Amino acid sequence: MDIVAEFQKGGVAMYPLLALSILAVSIIFERLWFWLRILNQERTIVNRVLNAAQTDWGEAREIARNATDQPIGRFLFAPLSLPSADLETFRLALEATAEEELAGMRRGEKLLEAIIGLAPLLGLFGTVWGLITSLRAIRIGDLGTEAAAGVSTGIGESLISTAAGLVVAIISLAFYRLFQTLLFNQVRVFRKAGNDIELLFRQFPPSADFSQNRGTVLPASPPSKPQPPKRRGKLKFGEPYDNPTDTTNSESENN
Repeated sequence: MDIVAEFQKGGVAMYPLLALSILAVSIIFERLWFWLRILNQERTIVNRVLNAAQTDWGEAREIARNATDQPIGRFLFAPLSLPSADLETFRLALEATAEEELAGMRRGEKLLEAIIGLAPLLGLFGTVWGLITSLRAIRIGDLGTEAAAGVSTGIGESLISTAAGLVVAIISLAFYRLFQTLLFNQVRVFRKAGNDIELLFRQFPPSADFSQNRGTVLPASPPSKPQPPKRRGKLKFGEPYDNPTDTTNSESENN
């Protein structure tokens, strides 16, 4: 089959379909390379950081810093890079970084959605345009002759654009669903890693003598003990204090 000849038979709609197919292939290959790099390294990064955090938070921070080229590394490094933080700040840093990284993983989704919607419509437009062109050439006197057979051939060729649009849309939809599944799995990975490191923060809180330039997370200071109330007889400006149990001042004034 001559691909170039079939492409030319598809009509004017084949050119925008070609552009959409090139765009879709570029996005698919870029996303595949992105996900392959993540899936090959993220489990190792998470295990190393969590194991180091049980004994030395400074070492865990350095491991996460060296893995900042990966989304999971940036996710774990965000709370560890704080000079000092309590549990609430630690959790907020995890949540904010997770939202940012997951949003970056969705890159290219909108373009794939547009391709999935536009490709079949462009193919249908090419078919309709080919039918209009072919039917205009039909004459009543040509029915049953070779000219009418040529028109039938033109109608068949006009369906090429519809088939091409469907192929582009189907391939784009298949990879779109694949990327959606991988993103859903990443949400679970981020949630589990965040819960594990927060649990370690509770079980093995960093000591307060770590230097600030190492980005050590410091525990919150304990609340101060409440002071017992002081007995007051008069206010500063000589006004009697309203104390129903203290009758000394009132008796002295009556006397």
